[in-house]
Amino acid sequence: MALIDRLKLPAELKELSYEQLDEVAEDVRKVIIETCSVSGGHLAPSLGVVELTLGLLKVFDPGHDRIVWDVGHQSYAFKILTDRKDRFSTLRQYKGISGFIKPSESKYDAFGVGHTSTSISAGLGMRVADDITGRQRKIVSVIGDGAMTAGMAFEALNNLGHLDKNMIVVLNDNEMSISANVGGFSHYLSNMMTGKFYTRVRKDVQEYLATKPLGNRILHLAKKMEEGMVGFFTPGILFEELGLRYIGPVQGHRIKDVAKALENAQNVDGPVLVHVMTRKGKGFEPAEANPSKFHGVASFDKCTGQSVKLAGKKSYTDVFGETLTELAAVNPRLVAVSAAMKDGTGLNILEKKFPDRVFDVGIAEQHAVTFAAGMAISGVKPFVAVYSTFAQRAYDQIIHDVALQNLPVVLCLDRGGLVGADGPTHHGAYDISYLRCVPNMAVMLPKDAHELESMLRIAEKMQTPCAIRYARGEAGSYDDIPVTPVEMGEPEIIGDGTDVVLFSAGHIFEEMYPVYKELLARGISAKLVNIRFLKPLNAGKIAEAARGAKLVVTAEEGSVKGGAGDEIADILMDNGVLVKVIKHGIPDIFIEHGDHKSLRRLIQLDAESILENIGKHI
Repeated sequence: MALIDRLKLPAELKELSYEQLDEVAEDVRKVIIETCSVSGGHLAPSLGVVELTLGLLKVFDPGHDRIVWDVGHQSYAFKILTDRKDRFSTLRQYKGISGFIKPSESKYDAFGVGHTSTSISAGLGMRVADDITGRQRKIVSVIGDGAMTAGMAFEALNNLGHLDKNMIVVLNDNEMSISANVGGFSHYLSNMMTGKFYTRVRKDVQEYLATKPLGNRILHLAKKMEEGMVGFFTPGILFEELGLRYIGPVQGHRIKDVAKALENAQNVDGPVLVHVMTRKGKGFEPAEANPSKFHGVASFDKCTGQSVKLAGKKSYTDVFGETLTELAAVNPRLVAVSAAMKDGTGLNILEKKFPDRVFDVGIAEQHAVTFAAGMAISGVKPFVAVYSTFAQRAYDQIIHDVALQNLPVVLCLDRGGLVGADGPTHHGAYDISYLRCVPNMAVMLPKDAHELESMLRIAEKMQTPCAIRYARGEAGSYDDIPVTPVEMGEPEIIGDGTDVVLFSAGHIFEEMYPVYKELLARGISAKLVNIRFLKPLNAGKIAEAARGAKLVVTAEEGSVKGGAGDEIADILMDNGVLVKVIKHGIPDIFIEHGDHKSLRRLIQLDAESILENIGKHI
């Protein structure tokens, strides 16, 4: 029996020797690899923080103290080592445990996360609240170096330094390279400068000099000398200038070193940053060799790391990347912008051929949109490729920097709709609704690969803003439907039935087309309208398509509040078409994680459920 299986977690971790904790670390890695090989997940980030997690649980009490994780990609070991080891095999599955930190799932989860760079802000809020309420506990925020590229993290650090609160920030750094000799000396220096003896002497000297003539000048000189020592031997001078004491860099795969640094951090009066060096994918050779590929994975062979997913049709992401590359070959002013998601959005395809025309700005969606606006106003054609859920972070910039100035920026919203196992923090549920109300913004909703390719070509020629919203997964194709040209604002109308008129927005066509065919098979006169565009949309054609119908049915894989269904209903009302309209979409609740089929069934957005609902009204 593995050591981890004999422990009462997390309490008994504190009683183990460091050698035993090393054994537990290997046990944890086996569990993570075994589970992710079946269900997929964020493998490399979680493998990289196993020892860091054990160090945190060795020093702090997770049931009382608050360990605030950033994003949640790094949280698998924490889940296993607190109270979810026996349920970990259900990771990211329908009705199973979440792939992210979720307070409703466990008392050990301090703050819900899914989007990045929030941990320091949330931790500081907890620290201030504890001071107000008199609660005594430690607050530790754990943030990755990638998340530090987002402005919100530095806003929080700046505020933390200003408020001078007792709080620990752990920077998990798996990118920066520091040579062994400098790293070793700086590790010694940080230990010495934050140890109990040095900290006590430092405080006593400060208090003594503060009472003496010229004391403040001497203190200022001493502080500059100390900062010089830290800045010369460590990368911590930035954090010191922000008002945080700096410890590190610490070897993040030596539990004893991590625990010692965290214990020292508790001796510091005021905010402190512990800089921990880790390696993404640690303990699984394929992931160590290619951490980007194994950041988020589908099921794979746990021996070789090879994906076990069978080759299928091209995904919408593939079609986007290939089409954009074709357009870039003709248009030398076409560029693409990514917010740390080049591979996920398909821009790696473009980058291979035109590396100097792809700009990865880091986890900085706000900057990405305004950066693109600056290029657009200067004569360049920018395509901003971003997951729908992350575009929410740049909504102000979309309105004020792009739409208000009517600039030809193309927003390419990948993962529109339900995304499955990543759950409510990553579903692209709100984009149709929040873009529908933005002036000057055209919104395109392709149902298949042909339409996505056509819309990209339309967007490339536009001199005004537009958004193209498409799904995760295989791009649709319909061999039994004639391919028709895609024209701006024009819907595609299939059939000429008059009793039931179906309006489909985007990729949910894959459910609405079977509904249409089943209605015909049942002898019901039906028509299917693939709207293709939300804005602009030929209102006359929409109204005529529904005139005389007994029932209108709309469907979209987006929020039913303010979405495409509401747009259709408004058009019909404005044009005097009085007909019952039933709308299908994502209801006004947050949808849990799970497989796509189960989630659609859950919210009655699958073909069978839509047919059942139609049957109640005809």
